[in-house]
Amino acid sequence: MNIGSETEQIEFKKSTGELNEGIVSIAAILNKHQSGELYFGVKNDGTVLGQEIGDSTLRTVSQSIRNHIRPMIYPEIMMKDYNGSKVVYVKFSGTRCPYTAFNIARIRVADEDVVMDQETYEDMMRKRDNISGYSWESQVSKYQLEDVNEEALQAYLRKAQEANRITFEYTDKKSVLGTLGLLEGDYLLNAGVALFCECGLNELQMAKFATNERLTFTDIRRFTGSIMTLKDKAEQYVIDAMDWKAEITGLSRKEIPEVPVAAVREAIINSFGHKLFEAGQANEVAVYRDRIEIYSPGEFPKNHSPESFVKENIAPIRRNALITRTLYYSQDMEAFATGLKRIQNLCDEAGCKVEFKTVQGGFVVCFYRKTEEASLAKVDNRVHDRVHDEVHVDEYDDTLNVEENILKFCTIARSRAEIIEFCGLKSRAQFATRYLMPLIESNKLAMTIPDKPKSKNQKYLTI
Repeated sequence: MNIGSETEQIEFKKSTGELNEGIVSIAAILNKHQSGELYFGVKNDGTVLGQEIGDSTLRTVSQSIRNHIRPMIYPEIMMKDYNGSKVVYVKFSGTRCPYTAFNIARIRVADEDVVMDQETYEDMMRKRDNISGYSWESQVSKYQLEDVNEEALQAYLRKAQEANRITFEYTDKKSVLGTLGLLEGDYLLNAGVALFCECGLNELQMAKFATNERLTFTDIRRFTGSIMTLKDKAEQYVIDAMDWKAEITGLSRKEIPEVPVAAVREAIINSFGHKLFEAGQANEVAVYRDRIEIYSPGEFPKNHSPESFVKENIAPIRRNALITRTLYYSQDMEAFATGLKRIQNLCDEAGCKVEFKTVQGGFVVCFYRKTEEASLAKVDNRVHDRVHDEVHVDEYDDTLNVEENILKFCTIARSRAEIIEFCGLKSRAQFATRYLMPLIESNKLAMTIPDKPKSKNQKYLTI
């Protein structure tokens, strides 16, 4: 069987034995076209050879891409079947050129991957470093005024007026967004979409884990929406998860959280304001027995450490200048590189340990909880009141949302046990009939070993 020819955006490799060469091609294609496709198990002329695809094949491809391409990308990886011949299919995209593979930048020319010349590399770096007109947030989106959450926009303006940072009155969406510099004609810039549109541009994932490790969770929720909506959901989730103690002085009672709420609020808004939107990753809130972590996609500024922003007076480094400026007007965020310092000071005053972590592809603010012993001594009723048989999504559970989460989770081959644990399902007996088989029968999910449905090595992939 023949599936076509190689092009500047399509690359064929005979097998994953040529994985490193394939990774080089991905980076070269991204630098030329910002998107492309790669097939393992296909000859250069398009003839499908097929290859053995084991339990770890797709995972190995995913990990190799993640480890050797910079900036990091998050491709779609799956198995495809051509008349019984299995191939590994990789679909990728990215706009943060230049990309390097194994620390070398190349660019696609016809069907070759040529080492990039210095002038082209430097030009791409200037564009990536947010020189005016090139930043992601300043690009015109497909969203229009009708997509704006007007209630959130009005609430924002009131807050900015109360902070005395905006003086004009609300008239209509177009006037306000135009004045804020978030509009071009009737179309929003990406910054405006991120701030005020309830679409899938922003994703927030929140979870509570049963222990101090990222293993078994007792609650998981996912939301999409505007920064203005998601920041409040994230803050409330942490407030509900924390333990509080009461201090009584005379006739007055004061509730004190184990982690300062103002510090949590600062960490959450910073995680949205400074995130790398192009990465396509979700912001995360993770509640463990001993700590609470706020994760933001996007590596920390090069040649700087979090400690330097806490201890020194460093000029602000703005990944998203339009977004942070807009949040500054409403006093949600300060624009002078003082966020980490405020978090540290608030935690010091409250006697709460905080740690700033740079991790691969992102940044984490970690608050250590004061009441770990009390939390371990009891099963928090507030958690168990919310635990149902399915994953929590958008504040309610139904079959459709569980299926959607399974499909998202299975972009990499997963076992039945992994899917059940991910979804937090109690009833294993109903899992196959209620979720698994309907997805397979509707051709949304495929078995990696279709001729042996009951194989102990069986896994499932999103089609």
